[in-house]
Amino acid sequence: MTVNREPAHWIREFGRTDLPVLAKSVAELARISGEFENATTQHVSEVVMHDPIMTFKLLRYIQQRRRRQMVDVTTIAHALMMIGLSPFLSHFAEQETVQSRLGHHPAALEGALAVISRARHAALFARDWASLRHDIEIDEVTTAALLHDLAELLLWCFAPQQAMLIQELQQEHRMRSEAAQRAVLGFPLIALQLELAHEWQLPELLCDLMDERHALRPRSLNVSLAVALARHSAHGWDDAALPDDFAAIGRLLGMAPEIARERILKVAARADAESEWYEVPPPAPPALETADPPATTE
Repeated sequence: MTVNREPAHWIREFGRTDLPVLAKSVAELARISGEFENATTQHVSEVVMHDPIMTFKLLRYIQQRRRRQMVDVTTIAHALMMIGLSPFLSHFAEQETVQSRLGHHPAALEGALAVISRARHAALFARDWASLRHDIEIDEVTTAALLHDLAELLLWCFAPQQAMLIQELQQEHRMRSEAAQRAVLGFPLIALQLELAHEWQLPELLCDLMDERHALRPRSLNVSLAVALARHSAHGWDDAALPDDFAAIGRLLGMAPEIARERILKVAARADAESEWYEVPPPAPPALETADPPATTE
């Protein structure tokens, strides 16, 4: 079953063509270009941060343009200020979309869009917790969570057969995600993710935040927990792993698991309201907890 290829093989495959972005990203950027007099860095940044591939492409672009810079550019707002809105909109005006690339393969398109939706949920969870923790740079944590599963997303875009086989092993054979990835690829996707991030020159700080070997650090733990929560809740709010997630998040935030859960559900509702970006229906809301009915007497 294993294809016996190293991460470097897939990085070369991913680099053979321009990376596709969401159709909604292309449409929104075109709309902003048509109303340029009203455009702001904050507005454009918000559009970009809905789309992990668009986010990655912009960060990679600014890194390649400024190889001699003393400080890495780690946030989208900073990247846009460095480039300028007009040059940015001009450079990224024509892009292939995920929908056009995978339109002939509906199952692969569904898989890719599900990963993008999950990444956006992870980013919003991470942002909320970073704000609560008064993080020194909230956007860095948000971006790291958004990009954490980029390798999985690119696998859906460029090697959908392998991505679907991994999914099948997880869903039908009840294999853990890392075991399924090793069975198909010969290595876990996080190894590909980190090598891809380094090879394609993502800022070192973002690489560290995505690296679960650093999860004892609060900022990296924030990212790791947000990604895990988004993955588990995508299966539905009755997923067996969620109670442990709520407990771990509560410890990070210094609150009871029940309070953490309430806050998480509010953030999830805001993320679910953006479902038109991803063409993926949100998971069913959790069942309301009701008290036992009073006992009756005959």
